[in-house]
Amino acid sequence: MAEQSGTQTITSTSDQQKSVPVVTVESFYTSHAEKLQMKLDGPRVGFHRKIREPTINRPGLALSGFYTYFAEKRVQVLGAAEHSYLKSLAPRARVRRFRALCARKIPCLVVSRGFHLDPSVLAVAAEEKIAVFRTPMITMKFINAATIALEVDFSPTVTEFGSMVDILGVGVLIRGASGIGKSECVLGLIERGYSLVADDVTRITSFEGRELMATAPELTRNHIEVRGIGIINVASVFGIGSIRIEKRLDLVVTLKDWQDVEAVDRIGLDREFYEILGLQVPHVTIPVRPGRDMARLIEVAAMDQKLKGLGQNTAVDFNTKLISLMEQKE
Repeated sequence: MAEQSGTQTITSTSDQQKSVPVVTVESFYTSHAEKLQMKLDGPRVGFHRKIREPTINRPGLALSGFYTYFAEKRVQVLGAAEHSYLKSLAPRARVRRFRALCARKIPCLVVSRGFHLDPSVLAVAAEEKIAVFRTPMITMKFINAATIALEVDFSPTVTEFGSMVDILGVGVLIRGASGIGKSECVLGLIERGYSLVADDVTRITSFEGRELMATAPELTRNHIEVRGIGIINVASVFGIGSIRIEKRLDLVVTLKDWQDVEAVDRIGLDREFYEILGLQVPHVTIPVRPGRDMARLIEVAAMDQKLKGLGQNTAVDFNTKLISLMEQKE
């Protein structure tokens, strides 16, 4: 009998630990100073301040005295226009306007195009404990690059208890109860030439709400634990080609004991999704019992997902042919 396809979304609450990003001036400077060509201009103050919005603001209107719609939670950038305006002011007016800006508790200031602020203005920033950085980059290029960097810093992250592998370009997260055989499956896939991303604990980040990127915690990166053997350095044992720093998540596979699976989908029409950070990822459940080559089954599931990504769904094609054959016999 032909079946109708359906969808089901699984949302995990117990296996996911979501973290809220906290971006400080210090973390922003430490992570992106080289890429953004930033150097500290003045004393090291205000590094504890938080950056609360992942974008950049040019305080031109604020320097002129208009604060009605001032974005004080953002990194403030002084470009050629702002720098020229400050220079055009009388010394006392310049200090007064700049002090009013610093009084808004902004996170930090970045001066683009390599401009140097007047010493009196720098003294105000030091007094208000606001860090001032200088970059030779053109203002718009800096704003674009810094916005992208901040978007990454502010991306929501979740910790998923599972192992992540790259199979033919398909990022697969392998979940399951403790002792079900996740690491053994990963080891079998590595022996087949595929790459380890993370073992047992996987950090997943949502970029712009469009895709999920997975990586391993720094401590466990490139390592895998195999019961009875211990901790293995995958890169040392299998070669540098057996590891990946990060990979997009394309498929979630849950391993379950055969007796715990209520109903086994033998055709594949019923589609399941696993929700992570508001995004739905294709999900399959594979029953586990002695004698089954689980690594091989996960490999086939990844290949099938790759075909679906190319627009070819074998279960739907088979069902369509079956319905057509039944209609011809009626």
